[in-house]
Amino acid sequence: MFAKNLASSVNEYLVAVPGDRKAIIDFMHEFIQKSVPSLKPHFAYNMLGYGSFEYFDKRAKEYKPWPVVALANQKNYVSVYVCAIDGNEYLTKKYADRLGKVNVGKSCIRFKNLKDVNLEALKEVLQKAENSPGLVGAEK
Repeated sequence: MFAKNLASSVNEYLVAVPGDRKAIIDFMHEFIQKSVPSLKPHFAYNMLGYGSFEYFDKRAKEYKPWPVVALANQKNYVSVYVCAIDGNEYLTKKYADRLGKVNVGKSCIRFKNLKDVNLEALKEVLQKAENSPGLVGAEK
């Protein structure tokens, strides 16, 4: 469940983040930009996106732009999405044991507190995604 944010730009999104999560989102936004400067921030699908690639939406049966990395304030946690693979393995899954006390899905890293995240490992994942030839759903 997404934390409802009626923003339509990066700045509007950042301003609208509730007080209890604002410091985390602001920190992560800055951290992602410093870690992967070539992935330019943009507003995408109720999230902050960084970089983009053509993703094949199987339901719509069409390609659409999708963030390589995304940051989202969810109802109960913060999510960092990394839509990249290394070989046949999702980067988040490959680094799951190094990312800290976080919940990891195929391309998602979920956490409630920054202190639970191994920022060095996350930086490594982000940088591998920035240079990844394998983006999830980008196969043509």
